[in-house]
Amino acid sequence: MIPRYARPEMTAIWSPETKFRIWYEIEAHACDAQADLGVIPRANAEAVWRAKDVEFDVARIDEIEAVTKHDVIAFLTHLAEHVGSDEARFVHQGMTSSDVLDTTLNVQLVRAADILLADMDKVLAALKRRAYEHKDTVRIGRSHGIHAEPTTMGLTFARFYAEMARGRARLQAARHEVATGAISGAVGTFANIDPAVEEHVCQRMGLRPEPISTQVIPRDRHAMFFAVLGVIASSIENIAIEIRHMQRTEVLEAEEFFSPGQKGSSAMPHKRNPVLTENLTGLARLVRMAVVPAMENVALWHERDISHSSVERGIAPDATITLDFALNRLAGVIEKLVVYPDNMLANMNRFRGLVMSQRVLLALTQAGVSREDAYRLVQRNAMKVWEQGKDFREELLADAEVTAALAPAEIEEKFDLGYHTKHVDTIFRRVFDSNPI
Repeated sequence: MIPRYARPEMTAIWSPETKFRIWYEIEAHACDAQADLGVIPRANAEAVWRAKDVEFDVARIDEIEAVTKHDVIAFLTHLAEHVGSDEARFVHQGMTSSDVLDTTLNVQLVRAADILLADMDKVLAALKRRAYEHKDTVRIGRSHGIHAEPTTMGLTFARFYAEMARGRARLQAARHEVATGAISGAVGTFANIDPAVEEHVCQRMGLRPEPISTQVIPRDRHAMFFAVLGVIASSIENIAIEIRHMQRTEVLEAEEFFSPGQKGSSAMPHKRNPVLTENLTGLARLVRMAVVPAMENVALWHERDISHSSVERGIAPDATITLDFALNRLAGVIEKLVVYPDNMLANMNRFRGLVMSQRVLLALTQAGVSREDAYRLVQRNAMKVWEQGKDFREELLADAEVTAALAPAEIEEKFDLGYHTKHVDTIFRRVFDSNPI
């Protein structure tokens, strides 16, 4: 991923230095287990561990790989340069390259998931704080982009919180699913290595033994992992789109924080554009790009092929690095989002009570008017608001058919905003009591 959309902690997980360090740890732990079983001399295992402080030379490994055309062999050759050829002769005993590569990938994905889970906690904390801050800030709800009925800004934040909480739970499950390792040798039969070695290595690396590997760890696990990242990215976009709509000049119910010295346009000095949420929309697309290739990686030939390898070398760092950046950017946007309650009220009242149409409709049916006639009466007066700019309440009060069924006081009561917010506390309890973050 380009540095513009990357943070150091996540990027470090995917560096060659980190990868080779994990490879080394897997090989060293495997040597320990082999020594415990009496398969190799204890002295050889200890010799491997004496290289624990070695800074592996990436350029040297690349140089060797240019000849061997095999990355794991290149690394093992370089390791032997530090350990000594005789001392290192039992390294990789009974193992195959995928034992190292697949177990390493899963270690990296688990570490990436831990960072992403912490990122999501930041987003959830910001959403929760803003939800309670604006629990009773009334705004118009919209369906199809058109005024529907009143809601509150707090409920808007709360529904995004609930969505992100579901995403976090899915990521926790995906982390668990991908946290397996395999040290099972060629085609996964343990013919040349004891299953106890796999158990030992996995325990040391924070993984569980893969119940049945072939020569690779099954890729349905990885498909699930990247699918979850894609869903989380879509949730980020869902929030970003709402903010972008709210920042439109004609709406202006909220906007991204515009910092001192910030410029919105090279041509138009007045511009304050939703650049961060537009960026988040684009970043979400990048994360979702990983989902289909991860699904296609599930189907491999027989016990192993490497058609998945080039895909994962790209999507694993790119998707996790991008999502990490996006989640942190989103948390900042939410924390600093500027909300305009007065504009929300002004927008809601722009059509002079029109959004209370359902309450009048229901009141008429309760008063004995058929639903068809009630709908006709309410819509007849509503159209005058749309087309002539009339006041909905006044039109209803002037409609003899409406007042024949409802007294003026009953009509007036249907325009009470508090009616629409009376269950906000109930919704908040449902959302936040079940999600303690």
